[in-house]
Amino acid sequence: MTEDWQAGGFGLYVHWPFCEAKCPYCDFNSHVTQFIDQDRWAKALAAEVRRYSAKTKGRVLRSIFFGGGTPSLMLPETVNAVLEATRDDWVWANDIEISLEANPRSVEAARFRGFADAGVNRVSLGVQSLNSDDLRRLGRLHDVDEARAAFEIARNQFDRVSFDLIYARQDQSLEAWRSELTEALSMAVDHLSMYQLTIEQGTAFFDRAQRGKLRGLPGEDLGADMYDLTHELCDAAGMPAYEVSNHARPGAESRHNLIYWNYGDYVGVGPGAHGRVTLGGQKYATVAAMQPGKWIEMAEAGSADVEFEALTGDDQASEYIMMGLRILEGIDTARVRKLSGNALSQDEIDHLIDLGLLWQNGATLGATPRGRLVLNSIIPELMP
Repeated sequence: MTEDWQAGGFGLYVHWPFCEAKCPYCDFNSHVTQFIDQDRWAKALAAEVRRYSAKTKGRVLRSIFFGGGTPSLMLPETVNAVLEATRDDWVWANDIEISLEANPRSVEAARFRGFADAGVNRVSLGVQSLNSDDLRRLGRLHDVDEARAAFEIARNQFDRVSFDLIYARQDQSLEAWRSELTEALSMAVDHLSMYQLTIEQGTAFFDRAQRGKLRGLPGEDLGADMYDLTHELCDAAGMPAYEVSNHARPGAESRHNLIYWNYGDYVGVGPGAHGRVTLGGQKYATVAAMQPGKWIEMAEAGSADVEFEALTGDDQASEYIMMGLRILEGIDTARVRKLSGNALSQDEIDHLIDLGLLWQNGATLGATPRGRLVLNSIIPELMP
C-alpha cells in the first residue's frame, strides 16, 4: 500500500559538525576542533546509516546530502565509507543525487577529485559573497579569487554545481547587490541559493547587534527591494525561483531539498541531525544527540538518537503545509485532509487569496510571490 511519504520520496542527510572557524552569523550545529579521528567518525556514521537502513530495507534512496559544519573537511575515504553503508539495505535510484557542501578554500578544493571518485555528483559551494571586504566581515576564510578558482575546479569535477550567496549585508546597496548577482549569474551555474542575512540569537552577530556594534544593516524596505531584484535578475537569466531562497535552471532543482519540501521521509545521521521516518505506517520525528563527543559515544554504543517521537495526523499536516508552501508548486489540500482528517478552511483560504497572498487551482494551493515573503504569518492561519 502506498504510504504518504512516497509522495515526497526518501533521502539521507549526513551532518558533519566540524569547521575551521565559526562564522559570526551561523547558528548551525558546528564546532571548531584541532583533531578529528576520521576513521572513527567514518565507522560511527556508517553504523548509524546501517541501523536505519535495517529498519527500512528495500527503500529506493533518491538523494544523499552531506551538510554541516563543513563537509569538505571530511576525507574522501570518510565519504566513501558512508556511501558504501547505504548500499547494504537500500537501493540507489538510477539518478541518485549525492550532494556535498564545500567551502571554496584551495585546501578543500584539492579534495574534489576524491569526492567525485567516491560518488559525489553535486557540490554546493559556500561562496556567500563576491566582495572580499564583506567576506572578511562574514568571517569567511576564503577570498574572492579562491572562490572563483574553487568554482572552476568544481565545475570540471561534478555534474552539478550550486553556490550560496548572502545579501542584505552591512552597508550593501541595491546597486552593489545588482552588480554582484549579475556576476554570479554569469558564472554559468545551474543552481543558486540566496539568503537574506538574518541575525539569529546565539550568534556572534547577535551579541554585536545587542551592543550596538553591528551597524549598516539594511532596513526592511531595502531588504524587500533586494529580494525583488533577486527574482527579477534570476528570472531574466533563466533561473527562476522554485522555492523561497532557491533558484535553478529547469531540471537542476535540489532533489534532496525537494524531499523536505514535498514532505517525504529522510533519515538524519550525525550530531544534531533531524529526520522524518515512517515505520509500520506511523511517521516519527527523530533527533540525534547534539554534541559531537556525546553523539559518537552513543553511536558506538548502538544508537545516537535522543528523540524518536510519533507524529499525530495534525502534526504531519501542519509540517506538510509549512514545508510545501515554500515551493512554487504549492500543496495538495486533499493530502492535508487525508493526513489530519480535517479539510482546510475555505473561508480562510479565500480571505488570503483576496489579500493576494495565496492562489488556488482545484486541490492545489500555493503562495504568491508576495505571500512567500510573509509565510510565517500565513502558515498559522491555515494550520488545521
